[in-house]
Amino acid sequence: QVQLVESGGGLVQAGGSLRLSCKASGIFFSTYAMAWFRQGPGKERELVAVIGWSGIYTYYTGAAWGRFTISRDNPKSTVYLQMNSLTVNDTAVYLCAAKRGVPVASDGPNAYNYWGQGTQVTVAS
Repeated sequence: QVQLVESGGGLVQAGGSLRLSCKASGIFFSTYAMAWFRQGPGKERELVAVIGWSGIYTYYTGAAWGRFTISRDNPKSTVYLQMNSLTVNDTAVYLCAAKRGVPVASDGPNAYNYWGQGTQVTVAS
């Protein structure tokens, strides 16, 4: 049974930082591209960042560029999202996702095989 379990969300003041974690089980983690998506209130799910199998390839969308860092620890089957300089616009449920094969920047949510339940991030002004 495949499970992706996110943690690390919470309430933070604008300008603050959070580090999200996503622990995977039931998959050969080092063969999957991993991504973080987010879904704000009344908004569609959007890609935040992607990381390839080895961690060398990374891709960030505009909202994350320069503020967020995606990383992974394959022996621990865990992917991370370090988020700095948070703003109220970053308030959302953050979900991790796993995709077999090569990560592609243009991949939408349908390209991903497995999803976590999400962790809430709330940024207060």
